[in-house]
Amino acid sequence: MTTDEMWVDTPQGRGRFVTRRARGPKLTLLLGHGAGGGIDAPDLEALATYLPRHGITVVRFEQPWKVAGRKVAGPPASLDEALRAGYDRLRMQTPLVLGGRSAGARSAARCAKSLGAVGCLALAFPLHPPGQPEKTRLPELRGARVPTLVVQGERDPFGTPEEFPEDLEVAVVPGADHGFKVPARGEATQEEAHAVVVESVLEWIVREVLGS
Repeated sequence: MTTDEMWVDTPQGRGRFVTRRARGPKLTLLLGHGAGGGIDAPDLEALATYLPRHGITVVRFEQPWKVAGRKVAGPPASLDEALRAGYDRLRMQTPLVLGGRSAGARSAARCAKSLGAVGCLALAFPLHPPGQPEKTRLPELRGARVPTLVVQGERDPFGTPEEFPEDLEVAVVPGADHGFKVPARGEATQEEAHAVVVESVLEWIVREVLGS
């Protein structure tokens, strides 16, 4: 497993790809980060650490607003524009699963079909603003139009697993909040919570993407 870094120019400024390559990769998972964090989010780090051991190259895209040191993400259209422009610089030899966490998951759902992805991974998808379930973003998620996995914390204020329709595949992280953080004395440790994320994603990729 090797780690590479590549800087890319986009209409929104300079972005960055951090890639952990699998040996003889079968698939590439391209992940975006959230509006309040970066590509070093623990769940993204866990996926980048463990999935390459199973033949899956993991690429994390740091948005230009984050590279520039700004604290607030740009509007959704600017995130999509930067992602598409950055993706055009990648020379991929494998099928693509497009994913991300929170705002990155929204962008992945909006861009999956146009980028030719064979799957969409939505980590901590913000189904609605906290306390405002009527402002649903479900149409955005359904707009991916490719096989989709949602990985959601049991206590996520942006949408609990039960709020998603039954026809969507949702993996539940017990006791976890929007950042997949669990209580210190909860039913699962933090390490176990991250293991649920990794194992759920790997099982889904093998079953729904590589197995199709």
